[in-house]
Amino acid sequence: MIVLEDSLFHRLDGSIKGLRHAVQAAIELEHATIPPYLYALYSIKPGKNVEVAQIIRSVVREEMLHMTIACNLLNAIGGTPEIDSPGFLPKYPGPLPHSVQSGLVVTLAPVSIAQVKNVFAKIEEPEIPLDFPDIVLPPTTIGKFYRKISDTLKSGDFTGHPKQQVTAAWWPSDQLFPITDLVSARSAIEIIVEQGEGTTTSPTDQSLEFAHYYRFEEIIHKHRLIKNPHAGPSTPPNKRYIYRGVRIPLDRKGVQPLIVNPAVKGYPSGSAAAVANDAFNATYTALLHCLQSVFTVNPQQLATSIGIMESLKDQALAMSQIPLGTNLYAGPTFEYRKFN
Repeated sequence: MIVLEDSLFHRLDGSIKGLRHAVQAAIELEHATIPPYLYALYSIKPGKNVEVAQIIRSVVREEMLHMTIACNLLNAIGGTPEIDSPGFLPKYPGPLPHSVQSGLVVTLAPVSIAQVKNVFAKIEEPEIPLDFPDIVLPPTTIGKFYRKISDTLKSGDFTGHPKQQVTAAWWPSDQLFPITDLVSARSAIEIIVEQGEGTTTSPTDQSLEFAHYYRFEEIIHKHRLIKNPHAGPSTPPNKRYIYRGVRIPLDRKGVQPLIVNPAVKGYPSGSAAAVANDAFNATYTALLHCLQSVFTVNPQQLATSIGIMESLKDQALAMSQIPLGTNLYAGPTFEYRKFN
């Protein structure tokens, strides 16, 4: 169960300082989900488990969107996103940033039903999940945190410069748009919440795409979620969809057995894995540096950051071919690399 620090909610006391602190925390939360999702995606062998890879990739894309929206929001209220620093990165295995007593340990591991069920779905669980057939879901969410931010915002908070707002063709204009006032801010926050959790009456977001939680449940149940053909106007919301669509098998032979929770100190100095991981972390740190520039100096550099992300994928796939013995292969550690 995800429980955020009480201080986050206490700081949402109407002060602009507390509001900026909360939005920075939201940025850190959004980013913290991306490395575990990418690690699972990198473990899928090229051309294998295509449906599973598509689901994870679609969630990663939207988590990047959510992080961008949160940065836009912080800029809109006169704050400055802090991304390019060692403290911005979470430790794996470990809890999500600013969470306490959650029982959720976020790990870097190859894709598996257990990883999707016990980590990914737990991250994305809605506050009041729709209990579709064959699912038992405990209630837990960070959506409440976003709604608290939305409720705390006031018209006078928007003192940031509009030129700092990031927009890009990489995402539709109805999902990523300039945040300049209370209406646009609340609309943007609702996109984050609905894409992650759906609504209390539907598993879809405003674009009629299934929310992240239900996409991960498709992997767990090995079937696409589809409309219940027997549902009518009076059918309860939790009976309007069923996991009976196209099969989504997870072929274990199509998953590279990457090491679980790799760490820099775990790779012998000078080894192929250590050298490749150092290069990956250097690129990853360069990405954080680029994103810092995107959200504070030059929004047009977003295209450059997308290119760096593609480079990360190539490096990770190359690492996944480095054997470590006992049928395990190397994986990136997503750690900050300090430069001289």
